[in-house]
Amino acid sequence: MTDLDGMGGLASETVSYGKHRHQQMDVWWTPDGQKRPGIFIVHGGWWSSGDKKQMTEITRSYADRGYTVFNLNYRLSTEAAWPAQRIDALDAIATAKRHAARWAFDSNNFVVTGFSAGGHIAAAVGTYGNGMPGLKGVVGLSPIISPLRAYTDGATAADPYAQQLRKAAIRLAGGCAPKGKCSRVWASMEVAWHASSKDAPMLTVHSQFEFVPPVQSMLLKKMLGKAGVPVKVVTVPGTAHASGLYRDVRVAERVQAWISERIG
Repeated sequence: MTDLDGMGGLASETVSYGKHRHQQMDVWWTPDGQKRPGIFIVHGGWWSSGDKKQMTEITRSYADRGYTVFNLNYRLSTEAAWPAQRIDALDAIATAKRHAARWAFDSNNFVVTGFSAGGHIAAAVGTYGNGMPGLKGVVGLSPIISPLRAYTDGATAADPYAQQLRKAAIRLAGGCAPKGKCSRVWASMEVAWHASSKDAPMLTVHSQFEFVPPVQSMLLKKMLGKAGVPVKVVTVPGTAHASGLYRDVRVAERVQAWISERIG
């Protein structure tokens, strides 16, 4: 354990929640004996790259606000096909709950926040089963809600990022297109298809002209809305994506306010 500030301020440590080298998370907390709301952060990178260290600055900012923060790595699509990534996020949450006392974590009060491909994983956790005890909300910055939509859009898109996203979705599915024996794994990847009444409310943010367009989240809003779960889709001008979007102070403040409303 590292006491980051000295004088009993913020503490952090890196822990394993599984045996694979990517089944790790950084935990940041305030060791003052108080139970605190939790935030799980899931990095992006086409499901096939990226690392939790990209999220260190954002993790620190939430720890400074008094949350216990879990910054996750997970098995990449080059190492394991879907649903390994969702399984890893669920295992990380289960580990955090088991050791809640150590990290001053209120396991009945947390949100999951994800960026791009990490937003897909976060949202998939949010619609897994019929609700998760303690999960009060999910935030996605440019979340890929529908890999299937990304697959079809990428076939005709001129944008090289949209084309790359199509290839990334195929890799996530284990290298196969959404037909025949592969149709089941693609169905499992579709967040909105798993909406149910006890799922957590969601906030998603997209740029108007980015390669993960707001329409990705509108299907989720429709399906969760039918189940009685509120989804707020925010669209901002421009083309910024994921953590680039979050660097806009207005976006960051909006996300922080929404999280505060959900978990205090």
